[in-house]
Amino acid sequence: MRAVGPGGRDAAFDTEVLSGPLGGRIELAVKRGPARRREMLALVRPYLAAVDAGVKRDLPVARRVIVHLIETRPDDELIDGETLVKVVEAAAEPSRRIRKGLRWYADLPLQDELAPDLYRLRRADMVPVTHIDDIAWVDGKLRVTGFAYLAGLSVRSRRANWATVVLRGPRWLPPIRMRTRRTYEPEATHGAREPGCNYDWSGFSAELSPWPLRWRGAVRNVVSAVRRRMRHRPSVPDTTTWRAEIVFWSRGARATGLLRGSSLGRPERPAGLKLKPGWWVRPVWTSDRALQVVLQPNRAELTGVTLDGERLELRISLPGRTVTKGHARLGGHRIAAEFTPVTGGTEVVVGLAVPALLQEKDGRRLWVEPKGDPAASVMLADLPEAREVVGDREITVLGDRRDRVVVSAHRIRPVITSAVWEGSALVLSGRYPDAPGPRTLTLRHRSGLSYQLPMERSGEGFSVRVAPSAMDRFGEPVPLAAGTWNLSLRHPSGEIVPLRMDHAALAGLDEEPRTVDGRVYRMLSTRFDVPVVTVEEARPADERGVAGTHVLRRVFYPAQRTEPLNDATVYVVNDGRLYADSVRAIYEERLRRGDDREHIWIVKDGAFVPPGPATVVRAGSREHHAALARSRHIITNAFLPTWFRAREDQVVVQTWNGTPAKHVGNDLPHMQRDPRPPIWHRQAAEVRGWDLLLSQSPWATPVLRKAFGYKGEVLESGLPRNDVLNSPDREELAAAVRERLGLAEGKRVVLYAPTYRDYDRKNAMVKLDLAKAREALGADHEILVRAHPMQAVPAVPEIARDVTTYPDIAELLLIADVLVTDYSSVMFDFAATGRPIVLYAYDQVKYANKRGLYLDLAEQAPGPVLSTSAQVVEALRSIDEVAAAHADRYDAFRATFAPRDDGKATVRVVDHLFS
Repeated sequence: MRAVGPGGRDAAFDTEVLSGPLGGRIELAVKRGPARRREMLALVRPYLAAVDAGVKRDLPVARRVIVHLIETRPDDELIDGETLVKVVEAAAEPSRRIRKGLRWYADLPLQDELAPDLYRLRRADMVPVTHIDDIAWVDGKLRVTGFAYLAGLSVRSRRANWATVVLRGPRWLPPIRMRTRRTYEPEATHGAREPGCNYDWSGFSAELSPWPLRWRGAVRNVVSAVRRRMRHRPSVPDTTTWRAEIVFWSRGARATGLLRGSSLGRPERPAGLKLKPGWWVRPVWTSDRALQVVLQPNRAELTGVTLDGERLELRISLPGRTVTKGHARLGGHRIAAEFTPVTGGTEVVVGLAVPALLQEKDGRRLWVEPKGDPAASVMLADLPEAREVVGDREITVLGDRRDRVVVSAHRIRPVITSAVWEGSALVLSGRYPDAPGPRTLTLRHRSGLSYQLPMERSGEGFSVRVAPSAMDRFGEPVPLAAGTWNLSLRHPSGEIVPLRMDHAALAGLDEEPRTVDGRVYRMLSTRFDVPVVTVEEARPADERGVAGTHVLRRVFYPAQRTEPLNDATVYVVNDGRLYADSVRAIYEERLRRGDDREHIWIVKDGAFVPPGPATVVRAGSREHHAALARSRHIITNAFLPTWFRAREDQVVVQTWNGTPAKHVGNDLPHMQRDPRPPIWHRQAAEVRGWDLLLSQSPWATPVLRKAFGYKGEVLESGLPRNDVLNSPDREELAAAVRERLGLAEGKRVVLYAPTYRDYDRKNAMVKLDLAKAREALGADHEILVRAHPMQAVPAVPEIARDVTTYPDIAELLLIADVLVTDYSSVMFDFAATGRPIVLYAYDQVKYANKRGLYLDLAEQAPGPVLSTSAQVVEALRSIDEVAAAHADRYDAFRATFAPRDDGKATVRVVDHLFS
């Protein structure tokens, strides 16, 4: 705040900072408690006193009210009272608007105490929400479809609901009004942030004939030519740009805004229309995702590309211009060029040195700068794109989404020329003229999750078959997770090479959705030529978006809570992402006993299919809300949804996810702030609904009680998930897990399973030196790496195996001969096996200061506590001696932290709950 300086010097600056960063800082200070509010008032009031009254009046309504309160209300009310807090909290909610006469006002607190004019919606509040679904040329006319509405202002019918798309060019040219009509667009309601609002009739369809663009562009070119002639320069055809705005009137409210936002795929790369030789009309997107329409002359067109040894020669035509001097430019580099007058214009020859070009990392646009003329971007026009192979790299001369020539050099990339759906499988084929040899296609999610698929190669061609509904995960078929999946391959050199779409194939690319087993898959080309596969769950209309979830949580769920309970049990692991942990063990024990009562598993994103007769319910669905409202027993290992509130006659069993070594719950530093953060209140509400908490040991019980503020019943049963480690069938189970992972018999298995770092969650680096470990341990060891679900998916080289996505870590502990961990609760679970544990605590001091530990590792650890990777590798080389040296500590650790992990914990829990 001190950096802003005194107010009143520049009205535009004051408007920008109060509407943006400074206003945000004020709201943050209000939330942080009395001390921060006092500091904020002392800093802000002198600044606001100098700000022009007109600037304050035209601020967004919530900021306007906050500024007024700061200037007019006494300190005691603002610092110790709830006045500012109420307004800030209400402003954070989705927009709510009320109509009084012909004017619209914001529904914010204190309306009975303040002047109505403070709440009136002004231009800053009337910014429309817009989205473009499609841009296409139909019968020679440009058709733009999408939706536009004012947040919080329902559009339920066509009545009193008009919209016009307007193209605005240079100020002195008259605007162009496209023929626009309102359309039915329920997707606008589904995607809205405001519950209770209906935007079904906010859709629009606008059409434009090129003629208004042509005559306005011609007038502008005449004016431009006259101006250049007056400066004794030749006339040059110029590009004319119009920005697209939408103006609409709805229920007495009028708003104007830029058309922004595009759906993925075809709308991102709208085609141009050729009006006559050398002249095009192109819809284009700006860097801030606003739509423009451009009338563009092709002043320079590429006519030839030739690779001759170490020289790449580009031939360019300047139609209608006779020029003898000038130069070319590739990105920011000026390049010599030969200008030769020919019939009908000028031919330009540009020579590029191949060795220098191969050193470039980014693609660069090609320009021609004739002497005395403005620079002209070279257009691809009708010339086919060129890809020239040079060793293991290629030089490409391609057109971008606006047909401008881009020259780049990079590793040879696979280019998809065909993407065809065969049933539920997607078959990709194309060209890849790299050296022969096996290649693997990688589908990578933004979370870091990835799948590898074999690429079939034949000469320069390739093909890959993708079954997005049945991807292999350690031998079991699972669907791709929801989100966007990028396509790439790893070159033998180690470089990640992205796949690209062939530009000639884009027009015929099938981007229609395919629904398989309740999931929607699409093959898209985004950012012009980047192929991706998108996945989402197929949801009914009444469950989609904020509006759908609002009705489920505020209407449907409360109604279901009044219905009688069913004798059913709901099982939830990590919000429905896994079939694992103690919850799985309890379920399987009940099946073994022949318990025929209803069993309901909550499954998120199609993550698994539980065995047995269980009912599968999709997380977030109507059935999910009904199950939590009406089932007698609920068994979970983590927090339940925020909307859930336990009924008096329900039994909620919290198995938790292990004995904590690091601080959790109320013991975390941020949970002790004043005022309490929202997560503190959420946890308190959640814990009040627990009826039974499982504990692994007498040591863990008081730790868990304090961390969660829990005062209910605790069952010190041991953890059911660890029973498999002492099962009579553990040898057969271990053999099955080894086979599933492809591990050879007789090899010693080292499992590296660190916990996550709150302060470094996006770091995918494996801290253990796997190369040194592989070298030291030799071929008779298998190294498995298991990252925490809350840490970035690790970058594991081929010398080790990444088992981060293996469903149940208990099965990994079953086959591990040695565990390397740090502050993870997995150390307490593994102690039940009696096998060696090595602690790699490379950041112990930092972690203890930032997060906090319940253990004194130096005194209580079951094995050596090491700070370097070299020490860990040395300990693994002599693990038998290390284990013997720490045998007494190991026994004491097991007796303290895992005394009841004897293979019978599940029996004790099921007997306690259901007998």
